[in-house]
Amino acid sequence: MKILVTGGAGFIGSHTVVELHQAGFEPIIIDNFSNSEEKVLTRLESIIGKPTVCYKADCNDEATLRSIFKKEQLDGVIHFAASKAVGESVEKPLMYYQNNIGSTLLLLKIMQEFGVKNFVFSSSCTVYGQPDFLPVTEETPRQEAASPYGNTKRICEDIIRDVVTSKAELKAISLRYFNPIGAHESAEIGELPRGVPSNLVPYITQAATGLREKLTIFGNDYNTVDGTCIRDFIHVVDLAKAHVKALKLLATIEGDTYYDVFNVGTGEGVTILRLIETFEKVNNVKLNYSIGPRRAGDIEQIYAQVDKSQQVMGWSAEKTLEDSLRDAWRWQQRLAEGNTKEAV
Repeated sequence: MKILVTGGAGFIGSHTVVELHQAGFEPIIIDNFSNSEEKVLTRLESIIGKPTVCYKADCNDEATLRSIFKKEQLDGVIHFAASKAVGESVEKPLMYYQNNIGSTLLLLKIMQEFGVKNFVFSSSCTVYGQPDFLPVTEETPRQEAASPYGNTKRICEDIIRDVVTSKAELKAISLRYFNPIGAHESAEIGELPRGVPSNLVPYITQAATGLREKLTIFGNDYNTVDGTCIRDFIHVVDLAKAHVKALKLLATIEGDTYYDVFNVGTGEGVTILRLIETFEKVNNVKLNYSIGPRRAGDIEQIYAQVDKSQQVMGWSAEKTLEDSLRDAWRWQQRLAEGNTKEAV
């Protein structure tokens, strides 16, 4: 089966390309490389053992998208491509709505034209906001988004649901990610932040190498065991495997219409301080960090209940927090080695 992977050169997308290949699918990448680098393709080839077909294009380019569908005769789509920085979305809401919602609308339109029925959407736990009860299940009410980025995920979920409700021939799953971290065990692919990282673990690894002077923990007066925020950190390889499980589930669904949502997390809440201490322990490094004031927009705690993913998709996280942080550090060291060689 040929699967179009939009944003397939990105952090989660590239790991999913690997897992798709290992599961017998044929991934076809489309990426404009706004949040990734073309050398990722070479690194993918070193893992997979052969080149992956990749189109350098934007998912809002209707003519190009239509030509890809016509040429490749696709069996399904996994849609990662999106602008994803929460802070930037507040500054540039129109760009986020145009890019994230526009690309989803266009993909769904062209999928219908070419009779491609299987669709897996990259959603987010941001749709839950600060939940009233923990852990969150798929039945937990969604709350008003705290950012345009989060709102695009909520709107796209609604669009997909409405298309399925219209009796269009579409079988779709939205995967609500929690906090992906880590890297491939080969250290060939991992997270590649542009500029100052907006995600915690890349900032930690950069601080450990001296690229960042120090790490600031935003608040230690929350109602948690050590006063710091709680999140559900999932290894990116486990997350990638969830997309394969989602595609396989869609293949078993009788009929032409289906829609469901699944939490993709570990089911365990981890404080920021525990994450940092675990990173120091497993990698034998000492971080320079300090406590700062709370950051506007941060929720106190969220973590998933993943029973539905286990029972319906047959998926559960396998890697530990220690695995994730060990792989993230190995990836950062690989990047540092590469930068040194390039400087020489």
